[in-house]
Amino acid sequence: MKFTLEYPSDVPHAHPSLFTGAALAQISHRAEISGFEAVCLADHPAPSAKWYRNGGHDTFEPVVALAFAAAATTSLKLMTNLLVLPFRNPYLATKELTTLDTLSGGRLIAGVGAGYLRSEFAALGVDFARRSELFDEAIVAMCSIWRDPSTPFVGADFAATGEMRLQRPVQSPHPPVWIGGNSAAARRRVTQFGSGWCPVIADPGVSDAIRTSAIDGVEAFGAAVDALGDQLERVGRSLSEIEIQVEAPTVDLDDAASVARWHRDVDRLREAGATSLCVHADARSLAAAEEFIDGCRELIARSRRARGPE
Repeated sequence: MKFTLEYPSDVPHAHPSLFTGAALAQISHRAEISGFEAVCLADHPAPSAKWYRNGGHDTFEPVVALAFAAAATTSLKLMTNLLVLPFRNPYLATKELTTLDTLSGGRLIAGVGAGYLRSEFAALGVDFARRSELFDEAIVAMCSIWRDPSTPFVGADFAATGEMRLQRPVQSPHPPVWIGGNSAAARRRVTQFGSGWCPVIADPGVSDAIRTSAIDGVEAFGAAVDALGDQLERVGRSLSEIEIQVEAPTVDLDDAASVARWHRDVDRLREAGATSLCVHADARSLAAAEEFIDGCRELIARSRRARGPE
């Protein structure tokens, strides 16, 4: 099992001390030495006050912040979780991600999603009703530009009109693309383009709020993983090629019963098909976040000892 740390600006009322470059550097470095595989940030360029009051959050722009994290670390992977492709022209998105992969020496994981906040689409001037269409177009364009950067790509609303001159990313043929969402369409995109899948295990109410199909427990998650495996086999691929990341269970590090329950829950998720867990740190202060990350070191080490080398 691998572990990704969600930078702790991902909750309402995250402490102001977390919104500095020094904090980002400290937490990224601490995650690296504590055994985390990656650090990730969400993408919310225009969050509304209404969404924030209902449990949403503000955060750094992910590509910029991850570049800062790259400078403070040496091996930690850098994940967008998830970059909303319909918000961006595919050439701009590809340039941003290629730059991050280059500056980090090939540590980018390009987690991408279709987005779900109607108000955010409106603020950015993007037609919410076209988000699925724009997402599909953007994935095709991004992978095409990475694989063959000189050949122009033409989309519904943009067109490169002649031979292009673009830098390739460090990772070949391109950085791993992890796709978010629970739907059959999300699994189709993983089958066609993905190195990873980021479903959400949540009750129907939460799933409705983020506009995706419900996967409401570990059994349902396991069934969805099996369905993805069947889809992959039909196109000559294997489930072993795909990283599958879900949110980690919550844990109180000072409560032995909570820690024991966490290990049991992690084992269940692993058995159902998860290969990576996204951990949410304590966001009450920089010191609380650092203490939590330090405490995760033993959780991660014990989880790996229990299963042997990955």
